[in-house]
Amino acid sequence: MAHNRRAILAGASLALFGGGLAPTAAQATRAEPIATTASGKVRGAWNREVAVFKGVPYGGPTAGSGRFRPPQPVRPWSGVRDALAFGASSPQGQPAASARAERPRNSLNDQPISDDCLFLNVWTRGLADGKRRPVMVWLHGGGFSAGTGSWPSTDGTRLAERGDVVVVTLNHRLSAFGFLYLADLGGAEFADSGNAGMLDIVQALRWVKQNIAAFGGDPGNVTIFGESGGGAKVSVLMGMPAARGLFHRAIVQSGAHLTGLGREEATENARLVMKALDLAPGGVGKLQAAPIDALLGAIITAQRTPGRTPASFSPVMDGRSLPAHPWLDGAPAISAHVPVLIGSTRTETTLLVGAADPSTFELDAVSLRAKLGPWLKGADMEAVITAFQAADPKATPSDLFFAITTDLRVRKQSWALADRKAAQGGAPVWMYELHFDQSARMRSPHAMDVPLVFDNPPAGAIPGTTEVAAAMASTWVAFARHGDPNNAAVPKWPAYTAGDHTAMLFEPRPRLAHHWRDDERAALAALPVMRVDR
Repeated sequence: MAHNRRAILAGASLALFGGGLAPTAAQATRAEPIATTASGKVRGAWNREVAVFKGVPYGGPTAGSGRFRPPQPVRPWSGVRDALAFGASSPQGQPAASARAERPRNSLNDQPISDDCLFLNVWTRGLADGKRRPVMVWLHGGGFSAGTGSWPSTDGTRLAERGDVVVVTLNHRLSAFGFLYLADLGGAEFADSGNAGMLDIVQALRWVKQNIAAFGGDPGNVTIFGESGGGAKVSVLMGMPAARGLFHRAIVQSGAHLTGLGREEATENARLVMKALDLAPGGVGKLQAAPIDALLGAIITAQRTPGRTPASFSPVMDGRSLPAHPWLDGAPAISAHVPVLIGSTRTETTLLVGAADPSTFELDAVSLRAKLGPWLKGADMEAVITAFQAADPKATPSDLFFAITTDLRVRKQSWALADRKAAQGGAPVWMYELHFDQSARMRSPHAMDVPLVFDNPPAGAIPGTTEVAAAMASTWVAFARHGDPNNAAVPKWPAYTAGDHTAMLFEPRPRLAHHWRDDERAALAALPVMRVDR
């Protein structure tokens, strides 16, 4: 099932990579950091030289009558509110509460889950000190159906230290809680329900604009960045009118998202959920009151409906929040002024496919063709395999499988976004690839870049990992600061163009490649860009 696959992949990335730093003993006696927001004061804690604020609310409650509705502003409080623990994550995955007496939790990181999940976290080296630091707002992976802003690999301490930037991570509504399109079933009051999760992110960016100066950040220099589903959210935000002006640079890591769901498909998905709960199409009020476990179970039932593609709960072209496909017909005009950094890892599908199907690591010539069959429908399979073999004569059948499926699953979407951004003639776009293998088996898998970008290389990593992490983190900071990724850690890096598909390859010594993967592009040109349901 799609949502289970996302949970497996997210859990696998946690197992591969650590992150975060423990406070030093000296911080036990240091004055606690306190910041003043528009809604009230918050108390954080020190981690080395970085003030950390966890679980800061950026929106009002979204449970009960707030379910499926746009987020509301934060309710003010008096006194000083503790911001010492991460806030709840959005409900996701398998039903859990009915099997356990305690409060349901996210199995991926043991954080509580709740309808009320509009919380963010801030890492900064300065509070209201007059400096205007670049702000880097991270959107977590897990597709549109899983994940959290409190994964250890995205602890912002080291990144804030390295670049003197303000790092923000956040939670928002996911799956049917954030993307159940009810406008055609529940009426005008639910007109925005199909994009509630994206509107949560817009609300978080509004909070950043209003409050980040109190944390030493510059509201006029905000970068949104994310991997996998987080990159998809970045892609969609660039096509949302409500987000215009709330961010100034964009980084898409392994997650280009070109299309939105149509209203008809999204409405049918909602019907399936309501049917699973024995609710009539007009029973949206009862749907708002349904227990979390019941709704999670209904989502799974909808995704298992025989005879149709599993129901997808992701951004909807509702004619309001998302007027059109964000990237299908070209780059969105409303973000023409926003520079973009986009890329992938060398072998995305060693995790995206291999984690669930270990046999893909042991293919021979016959089983390679059997496995590629569903991926290359309508294509000349032998011509594709021959082209990829020519590009890498030493490639094994498994190497070929992962190279071809990585291009189809991730890179064709990234190439399309980069091509359309470059053709727009507005702000430039740069392309990169993480070209550094963590192991002989997994190579450079999906999500490997996340802890490296945050300068959180895992303990016991192979030689060269620290150098790659330093180069990637420095480059992400340079892009956030200047809107250009060039810095001392990489060779001179020209912007991407359709005539010269330039890419920066992140290895222990980064190198520039021209006409990168042109032969692979040509071999796969006849195949349409795959729709990726997250």
